[in-house]
Amino acid sequence: MATYLREPTLKTLGLGSVIDIFAGGRLPATAGELVDRVFGPAGDRGSLVISGANGIVGAGKTMQLGSRLLPYGVRIVGLDFPGAPDGIGGQYAGLVGSFGKKTADAVMGGIVRMNYDGRSLPTELSGFKPRFLLEAIPEILDVKLAHYKVFREAFPGIEIRSVTSGFPASELGVGIAHPAFPHQINKVFEVVEPEPSDITRLLWALGLIPAPVGDNWSFVLDVLFCGITLAATRYQEATNMPVWKIDKFVRKLLGPNPLRAHDAIGAKGATFLTWSCLHHLAKTYGELFEPTPEITAHKDHGQNWYPMNHFRPLVNWSMTDAEADEFSAWILGPMFQMTSLMLHENRAHLSHMNTIGELCAQFRKGILAFVRNMGPDEPVKVVEAYHRLHPQAAGPSWHPEAFAAMEGPEWQQLYVNAEHDGTVGVITIGRESYCWEVDAELNRAIDWLKAAGIERVIVTGDFHLATQMVGADTSDFYDALGDVEKGRAITHGWTATARRLNDDFAVSVGFINGKRCLGGFLELLTHCHYLVSVDDAGLGWPEVTLPVVPGMEACHWPLRRTDGEGRAKLIRMLLGGRFVKASDAKGWLVDFAGPMDDALKTAWLIASGGDHGLKKRPVKEGALTGVPTDAPGLGDASSPSNAAAREAIMATVRKSCGVSVSEALAVQADMAADFLASKTCNKGAVGMEYTKTMKV
Repeated sequence: MATYLREPTLKTLGLGSVIDIFAGGRLPATAGELVDRVFGPAGDRGSLVISGANGIVGAGKTMQLGSRLLPYGVRIVGLDFPGAPDGIGGQYAGLVGSFGKKTADAVMGGIVRMNYDGRSLPTELSGFKPRFLLEAIPEILDVKLAHYKVFREAFPGIEIRSVTSGFPASELGVGIAHPAFPHQINKVFEVVEPEPSDITRLLWALGLIPAPVGDNWSFVLDVLFCGITLAATRYQEATNMPVWKIDKFVRKLLGPNPLRAHDAIGAKGATFLTWSCLHHLAKTYGELFEPTPEITAHKDHGQNWYPMNHFRPLVNWSMTDAEADEFSAWILGPMFQMTSLMLHENRAHLSHMNTIGELCAQFRKGILAFVRNMGPDEPVKVVEAYHRLHPQAAGPSWHPEAFAAMEGPEWQQLYVNAEHDGTVGVITIGRESYCWEVDAELNRAIDWLKAAGIERVIVTGDFHLATQMVGADTSDFYDALGDVEKGRAITHGWTATARRLNDDFAVSVGFINGKRCLGGFLELLTHCHYLVSVDDAGLGWPEVTLPVVPGMEACHWPLRRTDGEGRAKLIRMLLGGRFVKASDAKGWLVDFAGPMDDALKTAWLIASGGDHGLKKRPVKEGALTGVPTDAPGLGDASSPSNAAAREAIMATVRKSCGVSVSEALAVQADMAADFLASKTCNKGAVGMEYTKTMKV
């Protein structure tokens, strides 16, 4: 029986745990199996109906689900009113850009468009045997209820899910599959249902991210998104600061631009949804959620929050310390209070709640990670300061005791989990970018496994919340741009963690299960004794394009584990920033690449001590000779910054490979930190993002 550091998020979908996946040598469910269950077998396959298909949500989901269900012969029926704007047709250019014209044409060819009057369904619809209705019509309760009644009378037993932004399932009488914006590309669905269903598992098997949440008003995403919008407008009401400036300060503090986001989505519809969520939340929870007059006015007139061609004066308008403290109270106070409410109601697995804030509401760090970094007492003080500014918010919707359990594993392991069966351990990482929080949690997971006597480990993505590993979270580099010691804390600290995967276990296996593994995450996993991947994963070090110097030993560690030909290929990756497929990297970067089931079985054989037939590629301890000094045929650098990054990376390769492996950590870490603080890096993508975000 497996033991868990904290509950795996896969268990909330009824899919078991990650260690079960490796031990069983296969995924717990496949798209083909679940398509058969939801839509019927190939000879008698029904259709997916999306009502409101020409709206922003409906059209986006038509494309996202249509492209994924195309290989299984599931027809998509797009249902909407006559005269509705052609939202589906507007998606075609994006399809072509993502998949090419041939596939885009096939996706569009699999979509049948029908009109209806809202009271009765087209007679032709029955010929497509609807099995699943995804409802995306306006947020008007009576209209939704009448819509379900029509479908249930025509197709008894049809599965229905609403994409509603706020109404709980108890009001609608159907399950919820609330998708995050932007609807064409964001993979997250907040799911409300009594038990995990085949529909939810199908979303997972199609590569999407269903996250079960409680049946409460506005779920998790819209409490956070509408809540931060409300906080911004309350501050506007108190200070008369223009919305564009408030957005800049909110972005600096937490990450999102809530008011600009409404315009990007479509101000008329987005503001109505925000008002609707807040209006119903206020009825249930009180003044904490009461829409401001500004939100109500924007709901009524539907105009953009940012006027067209608005003038933003370029002046050095900064806050005093006292003003900054007051701003934090206005913004963080209600956010922390709303978080306490969601915790009190157990709205979601804490990892789900935290991730929804990052992937959907665009928080730089999830709200729980943000609160955790402050400790259990400071958030309470912030809310109390907010109540002094806005005393109406105090009351039964404030639950300070919710922060008291912060030392438990559910709070402490928001991103990284660990499991073991007494012999083999599995560490799962549920965040797509590496950051200080992931680093700390990874160390705690390693410590937990070591305390349990585990000497054999697999390190992998979590098969759920992280569908890829894109490298370091560059927002963690901001402090290092002006302080080389802050950079050294990263390059030395994160590298020391990576070294533990090599030093602390008798056998360690890095497993790449997503569509790409890049940058710092690839550096991390190459520290494992073996690296196993699905064959079509893209691998690469794109640091040269940012530009930064890889700081977790890419400049020497993988070079120490291969021969001259492999080193030449690695140098090309480092200097060119180009990706390779895992299937093309066997023998010099990865040890095994194959289909998912084969890769799972191989990783388990290695970790469990079975006969896997692979030869371990040892790390050469001494100084290396014969390391290539350039990459012939790579072409000229695309810019002066790219040329400077190539030069710095090559210098780091030479120096870190020219010493022993024990000395190389400090050499590469110091050189990477020095480059972070350089003018070249400050003028590059990371520096520009820092200036845009933090220089307000």
